[in-house]
Amino acid sequence: MPRVMHFEISADDPERAVKFYQRVFGWEIKKWSGPIEYWLCMTGPKEQPGIDGGIMRRQNPQAHTENTIDVPSVDEFTKKIVDQGGKIIVPKMAVPGVGYMAYCMDTEGNVFGIMQEDATVK
Repeated sequence: MPRVMHFEISADDPERAVKFYQRVFGWEIKKWSGPIEYWLCMTGPKEQPGIDGGIMRRQNPQAHTENTIDVPSVDEFTKKIVDQGGKIIVPKMAVPGVGYMAYCMDTEGNVFGIMQEDATVK
């Protein structure tokens, strides 16, 4: 069953947001070496319940916190989303070393991501 596996916090000033979450919650946050400006947030030990996430520069004024759901196939689930009245906001894209993802909107206007993990993606 697909589960929420990651969150993203949009920030006008990502460095300021990183300091905030580090100082308030003690999260371990490191800048990602990938092709986009992105910081990975480790919110606790793997054996403790919870999920990790990321901080990214706000892409548009409406962007807030978005959850990403792990799916076995982005293609299969984007079709299901559209069939059930949702929308694809950002179509399937490759994330090098991570997999494939797309951003979607549900029938209530909530934006979320779906991720198909595949570490071989270049």
